[in-house]
Amino acid sequence: MSDDPPTVAVILKGYPRLSETFIAQELHGLEQRGLRFDIWSLRHPTDGQEHPVHGQIRAKRRYLPGYLRREPLRVLRALGSQCWRAGFWRAVAVWLRDLARARDLNRIRRFGQAAVLAREVSPGTRFFYAHFLHTPASVTRYAAMMRGVPWGFSAHAKDIWTTTEWEKREKIADAAFGVTCTRYGAETLQALVDTPEKVALVYHGLDLSALPPPPDRALHAGPFRILSVGRLVEKKGYDLLLSALAGLPDSLDWRFIHIGGGELKNAVREQTESLGIADRIDWRGAQDREAVFAAMAEADLFVLPSRIAASGDRDGLPNVLMEAASQKLPVLSTAVSAIPEFVENGVSGTLVPPDNADALRDALAGLAADPQGRAAFAERLYQRLVDDFGADAGIEAVAQRIRANSAP
Repeated sequence: MSDDPPTVAVILKGYPRLSETFIAQELHGLEQRGLRFDIWSLRHPTDGQEHPVHGQIRAKRRYLPGYLRREPLRVLRALGSQCWRAGFWRAVAVWLRDLARARDLNRIRRFGQAAVLAREVSPGTRFFYAHFLHTPASVTRYAAMMRGVPWGFSAHAKDIWTTTEWEKREKIADAAFGVTCTRYGAETLQALVDTPEKVALVYHGLDLSALPPPPDRALHAGPFRILSVGRLVEKKGYDLLLSALAGLPDSLDWRFIHIGGGELKNAVREQTESLGIADRIDWRGAQDREAVFAAMAEADLFVLPSRIAASGDRDGLPNVLMEAASQKLPVLSTAVSAIPEFVENGVSGTLVPPDNADALRDALAGLAADPQGRAAFAERLYQRLVDDFGADAGIEAVAQRIRANSAP
């Protein structure tokens, strides 16, 4: 592998993150295609663990000041070094306009981080690439203006649904390109601008060669094992799932395993106590990828009760659904956002309306009683994954866009 200096800066909100292995997979694929980049993170990691794919990425990890007050000299040096650039004053004007429309102290931090990024990137950097259209794209946009280089973005879920329309519109206009991982998201962004071709649908997909093969799912004695992997946040709908589990018939012996951390950890555990089902729940917290796939191999059903949060936040196409499909684990989820782009209700899985604990309960009971139906769904979803959601095509599409916009 070449040791050429980086020509691209990749900007992320936090790196590495267990919940964002789809990003690490893409970065690893970009390196394999000869792109050289440094990774710039707005925050230091908090998970305490990494997936194996993170260790396969050779790019240097760099961290911007998470709080400007903690590194004032670094920020001041950056501002002083950039103020002679014409692009710096254009960035100031855009930032002040943004600040006037959304008076948020975080915008001050974004501008300071952008100045540090603009000062400290490799001198040969010719392109900035941001994952997520909200904060990372703001920092990237300002820094790209300062340096006078093009930039692009990959949008996902929360960043699409919680960013104001004027800001999305202006970011798309300034960017060289944008990609997003669902048709639902792509059409939403394309409708905002006069140049919809700037935003392309690029599914993340999975590198199946890097995953364990599907396990033998012979019938087993013991409880019906229900697995979910996801952050304990409002949009994941775990409060609904717990209510559905509590309503299952007494004749069904079941266990629920959850992997993931999140801000609602205490609330959901209190809910299980009040519902009288705490002894049937196994809260495993954040786990590495090996542990996730081990849990999938032992499970009978994967459940993800996604919903639209009060803030408008929602899932796109959760990568974990594709991971479950890769293990021929049948899927029960909700008809939210882009999930129906992958799972066809009644054909390759079961989708119920969001925010409907009764429908979730009935689907759980029905699937538990129908092992042959579960196996048929899982087989069809696996084939859908293999046929249409491989990782190579999506990574190559991103690589081509970056190359086209970073040529000397």
